[in-house]
Amino acid sequence: MKKWAMSLIVTMVAAWFGGLICSAEAGMTARQIMEMVDARDDGDNMTADQEMILIDKNGHKRIRRMKAFSKDKGKDTLKLMFFMEPADVRGTGFLTYDYYLGERDDDQWLYLPELKKVKRIASSDKSSAFMGSDFSYADMTKRVVAKWNYKLLKTMDIGGKSCWLIEATPVNDEVEDRYGYEKSVLFVRQDIFMVVRGVNWCKEGGEIKYLENVTIEQIDGVWVSTQTKAKTTRNGRVMHQTIFNQRNTRFGQDIKEEFFSTRQLEKGL
Repeated sequence: MKKWAMSLIVTMVAAWFGGLICSAEAGMTARQIMEMVDARDDGDNMTADQEMILIDKNGHKRIRRMKAFSKDKGKDTLKLMFFMEPADVRGTGFLTYDYYLGERDDDQWLYLPELKKVKRIASSDKSSAFMGSDFSYADMTKRVVAKWNYKLLKTMDIGGKSCWLIEATPVNDEVEDRYGYEKSVLFVRQDIFMVVRGVNWCKEGGEIKYLENVTIEQIDGVWVSTQTKAKTTRNGRVMHQTIFNQRNTRFGQDIKEEFFSTRQLEKGL
């Protein structure tokens, strides 16, 4: 993925996006908008400190801290995460091969130190909760654009920024089962082609999952969500919440491809 660096280039890109927004208002389809979202620069060779705050329906909190790494391999993305705190999850590792085309299911592995075993995440398990959070294993990868049907609902302002509201439905039962969602509504910021909110209707249990990128920062020319909030509701009641914070995000780091392996999962940091 490309790097934005010099201010001149940033200015040119901003002007180009401005032209695209005008074009979109003149008739860009929902699918074309989502293709632009997919093509958005999200950086390469990244390291970051991350934190997950898990909040149950009674307001009790658990905090988990992680170290995350990612690297592009062509159009595919390799991701590796290690849990650092607290003691009961220390050493747990999560590895993902996020395939761009979607011709094969993304590969995911979880290392559990107490079992000293790497577990491969099966396709049938990818709609389940990731480490007790409001994110599923499938949510930890990018959606493949071609696996969803899109409909442009309307535009509206969020935080003073104009957004498209796009309805997304799975193209078939296999995709629906993998994600566990019958339908999503995505809020796409027009100026940066980034999803800033999402509402997901779960296939089972009558639950609805809400996602919001609360804080968005530009780091090395890349727009990054540094705080994301998610919650799961049932019959209008909040059942669980997750606050995801990201700090010390750095791009262009020296990370070798060999680092993203099941052997490294077992070895840890």
